[in-house]
Amino acid sequence: GVRLDGKTALVTGGASGIGRAAAARLAAAGARVVIADLDAAGGQAAARDVGGRFAALDVGDPAAWRATLDAVRAADGRLDVALLNAGVATGVDDVTALDDATYRRTLRVNLDGVVFGVRALVPAMRDGGAIVATASLGGLTPMPEDPLYSATKHAVVAFIRSVAPSLEARAITANAVCPGYADTGLVTEEVRARMRGLDVPLLSADEVAAAIMAILAEGRSGQAWFVQPGREPAAYGFRGVPGPRQVAR
Repeated sequence: GVRLDGKTALVTGGASGIGRAAAARLAAAGARVVIADLDAAGGQAAARDVGGRFAALDVGDPAAWRATLDAVRAADGRLDVALLNAGVATGVDDVTALDDATYRRTLRVNLDGVVFGVRALVPAMRDGGAIVATASLGGLTPMPEDPLYSATKHAVVAFIRSVAPSLEARAITANAVCPGYADTGLVTEEVRARMRGLDVPLLSADEVAAAIMAILAEGRSGQAWFVQPGREPAAYGFRGVPGPRQVAR
């Protein structure tokens, strides 16, 4: 596995779920971990668990990003790994029932949090680094039970795949992790009941965290890794789009 001794890792949405599980694995690999979240109580508890620090961060606020990263560099002198994991679901399948506030909040956390995060992280990772964004299997395939969530996760996958080439010259990798339904607070009881009826297990948060560590160990960039129960996580194979038809002259 990957070793991160002497390196610093930042995890957004690190107070619970996948973020908290990933923070534990990053710390076990030797990293100094900064847990960034709006949940101060949960974030501080998670930071204590991994011997790290807590930072209050609204991922949709560019100024907050700058302040957080300035503080990380002041404390540690470096930033090497960032997991952009903060996310929310809407639980709304009927688009006519989607209110404006839910729409804006979902984009703010799920998409702004990744775009603003990457933009702020690039100058902070002066010695190179690795960025992993938590997307979803719903970013690779339709998700009728939550179309807006799916839309934001498709956008995360597209953004990470598209920004990766420009980061290569700075020795920064960027990848997305795309788990199926995981046993976190985002999964509703309705979804849990449906999965039980289909006899399909939920992923554990730690299974997703293990996939994140595999992405870091792989060292490639511009990939979207699927994570499904009982399967080895791997980079999803996107089909190329058809090119223009050549017309005989």
